Amino acid sequence: MVNKKENTTDTPLSLDEKDMGILKLLQKDAKMTIRDIAAQLNLSTTPVYERIRKMEQAGVIKQYAAIVDPRKINKSLTVLCYITLKEHNKKCGKKFIQEILNFTEVTECLNISGEFDFMIKVQVKDMDEYREFYVNKLGELDNLSHTQSIFVISVIKATHQVVF
Repeated sequence: MVNKKENTTDTPLSLDEKDMGILKLLQKDAKMTIRDIAAQLNLSTTPVYERIRKMEQAGVIKQYAAIVDPRKINKSLTVLCYITLKEHNKKCGKKFIQEILNFTEVTECLNISGEFDFMIKVQVKDMDEYREFYVNKLGELDNLSHTQSIFVISVIKATHQVVF
């Protein structure tokens, strides 16, 4: 994370055009220097630095990250796994979430509405590695009622940029 004193409320921060410009540039290239951002937005470096710091402290900017191509690190198989729990109470839901957070193969976990309770995105080397994960990790969880695995054939669009 960026800052340990991060604002944990969900209240949106009031952002102006300059803040939005900074965010757009950082989303495209988080390694961009403050000097380069300032030059592109016709600002001086000090206000850009202060605006970035304000957005980090407010939790608008949650973290800076490198986007890794899974194929380049031998994690070519992406699986979306939909999960329904047997019991739907706070204790069981919290336990499931804690267990999922410990699985390194899971890159995303979403609590969803509809037929399923959760959707997890799993990134593994191949079908054998997914089978190992599915049988020996996911399959060992107590509260699973039903799962459905969807295997990604190709990625058409993937972005971490929020459009505003």
